[in-house]
Amino acid sequence: MKYLVIGAGGTGGSIGAFMTEAGKDVTLIARGQHLKSMQEHGLKMETTEKGNYTVKPVKAVDMAHYAERPDIIFVCVKGYSLEETIPFIQRVAKESTIVIPILNIYGTGSRLQEKLPGLLVTDGCIYIAGEIKEPGTIWLKGNIFRIVFGVRRPEELRPELFEVVQDLKDSGIDGVLSDNIRRDALQKFAYVSPMAACGLYYHVSAGEVQTTGEPRDTFVKLMKEVDALAVAMEVPFLVDIVTTNLQILDTLNPTANTSMQRDVYAGKSSEIDGLIYEVVRLGKQYSVPTPTYEMIAKWAKEQNLV
Repeated sequence: MKYLVIGAGGTGGSIGAFMTEAGKDVTLIARGQHLKSMQEHGLKMETTEKGNYTVKPVKAVDMAHYAERPDIIFVCVKGYSLEETIPFIQRVAKESTIVIPILNIYGTGSRLQEKLPGLLVTDGCIYIAGEIKEPGTIWLKGNIFRIVFGVRRPEELRPELFEVVQDLKDSGIDGVLSDNIRRDALQKFAYVSPMAACGLYYHVSAGEVQTTGEPRDTFVKLMKEVDALAVAMEVPFLVDIVTTNLQILDTLNPTANTSMQRDVYAGKSSEIDGLIYEVVRLGKQYSVPTPTYEMIAKWAKEQNLV
């Protein structure tokens, strides 16, 4: 199948590199110096598991110069950039194209489906710790690399989705076709949202949360609040979310942090609304107390972080 990956940062770039290395037909959408470097020198990967290597050549273009008709589109942009991908997807997609958004923000798939009514849009999430180290270079800071995706209604299930799973596995990526993507996407959110909130509030990376202390205690409190929300939303987790997420955290490079933190520190737009403020809104909607999130949201607003 022909794959298109919109966004070539830590998430999309890693998908593109792994799948290209496995011989899959993948094109990355990127821009600026990052795009230029990939086109000229390939995509350099610095990883804890596979060492350092370069994938070359790698198919990479900007939106204006993409002229193919993909079977599968992975959307790997930040939540605040999602809107600008819609006209592009409408232009390049064929009737059978499947769109798989892999964003940190919970509920992205259903919102994107409303904007793309003629296509199948799944929900999805990813477990990865990666970022652009410099133009043309992706730094993976952990060994976990899992993509979970699925349809919201059983009648939407299509054979191509099973092919995606196999192509991901062929590429060394743990691909999972979920039978309850609403729950599984919320479970991922139960990691990235607390980690982003905790990391931002204390201005710390993974290492400071891996050790006993106030940041780790706060991380646990935040996870428990999302856990309570999951019960109220009638998608309770099938695992002990605290134990599961602490195990994920403890496998990461101590220098790892979240993309939301990096964007805030750089003075850029960030996903703070969907990762922190949205939890406070959901708490009110479902009558679930979220005191730790409310504390951090109040602090963030006082810092003018919007």
